[in-house]
Amino acid sequence: MNMYDKAYELARAIRESQETKELKALRERIDADSDTKRMLDDFRSRQMELQQKMMAGEMPPKEELEKLEKLFEVVNLNPLVRSYFETERRFGVIMEDIQRIIAEPLGDVLK
Repeated sequence: MNMYDKAYELARAIRESQETKELKALRERIDADSDTKRMLDDFRSRQMELQQKMMAGEMPPKEELEKLEKLFEVVNLNPLVRSYFETERRFGVIMEDIQRIIAEPLGDVLK
């Protein structure tokens, strides 16, 4: 068994999965609506800024976190964005499961 062939097979299965197709279709619908796209891009930009600060060991002020949470609530009122977030969450769970499964053999080696 060639591990690279299996990795490419896994990549193909992910690409062809219902979750990936749904995520892509929702993103295309969002991109086609300039207001929704701008709203989501703005939210993601602010989210990334806060995540980068946290990864750098800097705790953002409570006000910034609250502001992002309120922005999420507003953005999430849009049904298209809400569907996108939910599909993205499901896709993330699948990817975490796959990473855990793939990492298992490394854990066995390091024991």
